[in-house]
Amino acid sequence: FTRLSTHTFTMAAPVGSSNAAISSCSDQSTVVSRAENVHLQYSVLLQHLIGDKRQIKDLNPGIMGGLSNPHKTDEQKMIERGMESCAFKAALACIGGFVLGGAFGVFTAGIDTNVGFDPKDPLKTPTAREVLRDMGQRGMSYAKNFAIVGAMFSCTECIIESHRGKSDWKNAVYSGCITGGAIGFRAGLKAGILGCGGFAAFSAAIEYYLR
Repeated sequence: FTRLSTHTFTMAAPVGSSNAAISSCSDQSTVVSRAENVHLQYSVLLQHLIGDKRQIKDLNPGIMGGLSNPHKTDEQKMIERGMESCAFKAALACIGGFVLGGAFGVFTAGIDTNVGFDPKDPLKTPTAREVLRDMGQRGMSYAKNFAIVGAMFSCTECIIESHRGKSDWKNAVYSGCITGGAIGFRAGLKAGILGCGGFAAFSAAIEYYLR
């Protein structure tokens, strides 16, 4: 009886250990399958939130409590196209350059001690009318030059930007070179090259500062 019970115990022990091993393996496989399922669900959720399956919805301002955008008429669209045209930009730059140049010319004339003096008679004291006349002439001269430069620069930059299809610092550099070269070529080839390089460098510095 003792031998039989011992034999039965030795036979039952491997069976119990094998069952425990099988149950532990099944538990591990269940945990792994659950982890994979959670990871799969998380990946699918990310694809729907920020991935390729994300649906882009057009938010209506009226639903969110805001005012809806009114429909643009043909006249409004025509005005917008006109304001975005190169001719309008050149005209606006021309007017701005004229005003800025006139103010700069009057300012420089105001600090110049030789304004109003007659070169033929330097000892003569100028009158207020002569001083104002010289200040007006200098302001008008500066205004014309600034207006021409502004219109040329804005127009060439708009044309280059439309041709390239990009809005970056290179447009200003190319436009500055063309404008400076066109102005400098009136004094010769060397002056044109220097004007192109100078205006291009100045435009690049301004674009770097603004951007």
